[in-house]
Amino acid sequence: MYSKDGEQYYVVDSHIALWDARPENQRNIHGKQFIDCFYDYHRNLSPESELWGYEEYLYQGGERLMRDVFVDDIVDHAIFQPARLAEFYHRGFGQTEEALALAQAHPDKLTYNHYWDPRDGENGLDALRANAERMHLKGAKLYTADWHGESRGWKLTDPMAYRYFEACRELGIKNIHIHKGPTIRPLDRDAFDVADVDHAATDFTDLNFIVEHCGLPRLEDFCWIATQEPNVYAGLAVAMPFIHTRPRYFAQIMGELLYWLGEDRILFSSDYALWTPKWLVERFVDFQIPEDLTEYAPITTAQKKKVLGLNAAKLYDLPVPAHLQLPDADETATGPRQPAAADLTSV
Repeated sequence: MYSKDGEQYYVVDSHIALWDARPENQRNIHGKQFIDCFYDYHRNLSPESELWGYEEYLYQGGERLMRDVFVDDIVDHAIFQPARLAEFYHRGFGQTEEALALAQAHPDKLTYNHYWDPRDGENGLDALRANAERMHLKGAKLYTADWHGESRGWKLTDPMAYRYFEACRELGIKNIHIHKGPTIRPLDRDAFDVADVDHAATDFTDLNFIVEHCGLPRLEDFCWIATQEPNVYAGLAVAMPFIHTRPRYFAQIMGELLYWLGEDRILFSSDYALWTPKWLVERFVDFQIPEDLTEYAPITTAQKKKVLGLNAAKLYDLPVPAHLQLPDADETATGPRQPAAADLTSV
């Protein structure tokens, strides 16, 4: 729980990972390219006080993750969103067994989501069913630009992907997190395009589609999709650190998301270990839309509380202490904010 100026915030970091990018796990040059790209994001978007050395960036381990994510008790709960990347890393990038063991040892603090890939075919469906039972899955992380043999990406609309969505529906895996954001070398930019979210969200209205990185750099495309699909959510991983390097750009991101999606469908994420959550939580609580960006309303404390944790807690049925809850809001509108009377006077 984070406290500031008499306000208390229940914080859910909805996108963390435990990875191993050390040289002995790199299958080829692409494994090094991938982690080097991650490190460039970290180095270019972090405050100097939060910079890590390159070697410690390659692997953190469970003990350090617990210390970094839950330091000072700021984060109440965190959710693993692993990527496989088996073409680049011998044991995969996300460390399944280590992360799962942590979540099982700390169920009050950690939830483990697992990946699936429709290109694994029927064997993958069998694995999904077995993993759902063993891991007690409530969510999945999809990486549509991951390489698989000769394939360099897939779409949510692929026929086999629909088989997996149907399996998720049957297994109670309701939260589908999808990387739809900046490209990481050597993955292909277009394989992260957001267009296929529209089709899948329409056909599976009982699943929640959390678009990680809120579609950046395709924010406008994402907003136009999400405003008409009430089961589409915005994850702020990678968007958050712009609060430091490009605060006006971050204000634009938040302003657009609040306008199009509303306050109930935006989720805070640090994207650990690209960044650690503490400074991002602190900066976000203090952040406000610049006054000269008059097209956006100020961000209220209640909105910040929802973004920082209450929205994710609702998706994952996390028990939020009564004193940290807000009264239930009306259902988020499925269209853009309606103009207030004062707005109409200038039309």
